[in-house]
Amino acid sequence: MGPDARISYLPVPAPEEVSEDIAKLWAKAEENMGFVPNVFRAQAYNDDQFLAWWRYFNLLVNKEGYLSNADREFLAVVVSNLNRCTYCCISHGAALRELSADARTADLVAVNWRQAGLPEREQAMAAYAEKLTVHPAEVTEDDLQPLREVGLDEHQILELVQVVGMFNLTNRVSTALGMVPNEQYHSQGRP
Repeated sequence: MGPDARISYLPVPAPEEVSEDIAKLWAKAEENMGFVPNVFRAQAYNDDQFLAWWRYFNLLVNKEGYLSNADREFLAVVVSNLNRCTYCCISHGAALRELSADARTADLVAVNWRQAGLPEREQAMAAYAEKLTVHPAEVTEDDLQPLREVGLDEHQILELVQVVGMFNLTNRVSTALGMVPNEQYHSQGRP
C-alpha cells in the first residue's frame, strides 16, 4: 500500500492538524512499534472521544490484568472474526501470533476458532464470546458456568466480558469507517 493509499472512508488528518495529545500518542506508537496504527490516524479528528476510547482500550488490552495478554488478544480475534472486522482480525491476529508464539493456531482462530484444536479453557472462552457477540439478548447467568468449570474466577470473567464488549464496539467503529490495517501487521509474529 502506497503512502497515499486510503486507510478510512473519512479523510485522515495530517500530523500538523492533530492535537498535541494525539501527536504524542502517534510519536509513542512510532517509537514502540515502528509505525502509527491506522486506527490511531483514522479516529484523530475527535480527539477527546478517541483518547477516552484509547485509555479504556489500553487498560483492557495492553496493561496487566486478570487475564493474560494472550487471552485478551485471543478474545479480540474471536470477536473480530465473528463481526468480520478486517482491521481488528489482522491487527489483533498479529498480536496473538506474537504473544502465543503459535502462528498456526492464531491464524486458525482468526478464521474459525472451532477448527483450531483449542484446549477446553479457550473453547469455553470462545463459546461465551461468540454468544455475547452474536446473541447478546440470549445470554443468561447459566452461560458463566462453563467459564467457572475451566477455572476462570470472578475477576477473569468480568474482564472477559469487558474485553468482548470493547471489541464489539471497536469492530463496529473500524468497520463503519472502512479502516484498512497497516501492512506491518501481515508479517508480525510469523517465523
